[in-house]
Amino acid sequence: MAHFDDYDYLKISDACVKCGKCLPDCTIFGINGDEATSPRGFIDLLGAYQRNEIPLDKNTKHIFETCFLCTTCVSVCPNSLPTDTLIENIRYEIAQKYGIKWFKKVFFYLLKHRKVMDMGFKLGAIFSPLLFKLTPDGSSIQPRFPLPFVKNRVFGNMTNKSFLNSYAEELHFSKYDNTRNSKPKKVAIFIGCLENYNYKQVGEALLLILETLGIDAKLAKKQKCCAAPAYFTGDFECVDSLIRYNVEYFESFIDEVDAILIPEATCAAMILEDWEKFMQKDSTMQARIQKLLPKIYMATQYLESQTHLKDYLNTLQGNTQKSQSITYHDPCHARKVLGIYKEPRALLEQNYMLIEMENPNACCGFGGVTIQTEKFELAEKVGSKKAKMIAHTKADFVAAECSACRMQLSNALHQENIAIPFKHPLELIAQVIKNTKTAKQ
Repeated sequence: MAHFDDYDYLKISDACVKCGKCLPDCTIFGINGDEATSPRGFIDLLGAYQRNEIPLDKNTKHIFETCFLCTTCVSVCPNSLPTDTLIENIRYEIAQKYGIKWFKKVFFYLLKHRKVMDMGFKLGAIFSPLLFKLTPDGSSIQPRFPLPFVKNRVFGNMTNKSFLNSYAEELHFSKYDNTRNSKPKKVAIFIGCLENYNYKQVGEALLLILETLGIDAKLAKKQKCCAAPAYFTGDFECVDSLIRYNVEYFESFIDEVDAILIPEATCAAMILEDWEKFMQKDSTMQARIQKLLPKIYMATQYLESQTHLKDYLNTLQGNTQKSQSITYHDPCHARKVLGIYKEPRALLEQNYMLIEMENPNACCGFGGVTIQTEKFELAEKVGSKKAKMIAHTKADFVAAECSACRMQLSNALHQENIAIPFKHPLELIAQVIKNTKTAKQ
């Protein structure tokens, strides 16, 4: 198995000048106020660990698993110290020493076996109504009564047929003119697991937008998980397997498409940034990944910069009224890792009034599999703060190009009794297109 080089914790610990710039916006420090669970605290502890001054015991394991990997510290560090990568690396060491919880192993097994996962979600969709009911907006489910572990948390709805299984693999939306030499545009869709199974309306919205633009679509049906959940948990064997599989699959069709669109911030950051980093010890794999990257985009990034969608939305009936308002939450993996935040706003502002919240860049608190399962009390505290920011805007919708953020914030808003629905930006754009078509009929 190839993975990124082992980091010299001591060298990076010595490079930290302890300036404290990482503290004000650190997600975990913001709720704990404890130096041990802060970026410079993590780095200092890792240095002490390499000096054999502290053991990698259950106490330090707990500390390193409280990081949300929001990367805020990396973006503000004057020395650009890779705190997030250090945490990912030490979690691999933790997994090697303590193993991975059985339920995480089951989850990661499903991520590697798409057909088994399809069957699991189909069974879940059949039996979940016994325990769960739809939320008022129909996009999520909530327990009918308090359940062990789950309590009254809100989750993404489960459907008996995933997005990838709901449509043909090749969808032709272009109006090709044989008298011209121009070739119609064609994009592939990497949908992401949550949007494939829980929020399939996002993929459907993207298809409507592509149809409106006359861009052919390829549903890359043999895709597997991007590997982000396993990566953030320390299961590098799973990560290695998924990256190698997906790279080979992407290579099989990359020459026939203009781009691969990813309407999911976490998946996009994993593929665009972490695949190559993970394979640092395998130059052949790195070269193969680098060859794919120029054609891989977050969905709004491609639609805003490579199509005429923004101009088209500006012409639609009712765009001057902007009767509905939105507030936009910046997913950490979009803004801090990929630098993508202007593009979705530029598209949405054509038809909606944008109301910025106090800190759109603040982490929602999803934090990954371990935070969501073993340390959910931390996610609740962060989510509550963000939900109150959203409520203060009094917007009609909150939007973000990330289904992990969607699941976390939908629950946080539900717990705070804040009736502001969450919509993916593609859903909001598709709704404008649908309304215009209805009005013309």
